[in-house]
Amino acid sequence: QGRQVLRAGQRVWPSPHYAPCRAAHPDGPHQAAAFAAVAAGAGLDPAGAALCALHHLVAAATTAAVRLLGLDPFEVSALSARLAGELDRMSTALAEQSLAWPDPAALPATVGLLSDVYAEHHATWEVRLFAS
Repeated sequence: QGRQVLRAGQRVWPSPHYAPCRAAHPDGPHQAAAFAAVAAGAGLDPAGAALCALHHLVAAATTAAVRLLGLDPFEVSALSARLAGELDRMSTALAEQSLAWPDPAALPATVGLLSDVYAEHHATWEVRLFAS
């Protein structure tokens, strides 16, 4: 998933930040690291980077809800729109916390990795839920 984030970011916001991120691991970067590189390439501040990551998370969940559960896409989109204020509040709080942390490399990262692990496992399944 990190490779896809970098590909999209590189198309929209060309930047020297992508090459070191891509070179960090032979299979491509973790999605969170790729988001950081794209946020830097786009010139986002910490709040903007957090907001983009949160919107991406909501979009991934709502897309899955429509594809896998057959929920009404308009209802799901309406729910996403209603979350906008909460995502703004969360991104501001996250940015404040990240700026107050004494060592950015030591920021806690307790979520996100499983989505990458599951994506790698999903790619090896004989019957896949969907291909992207």
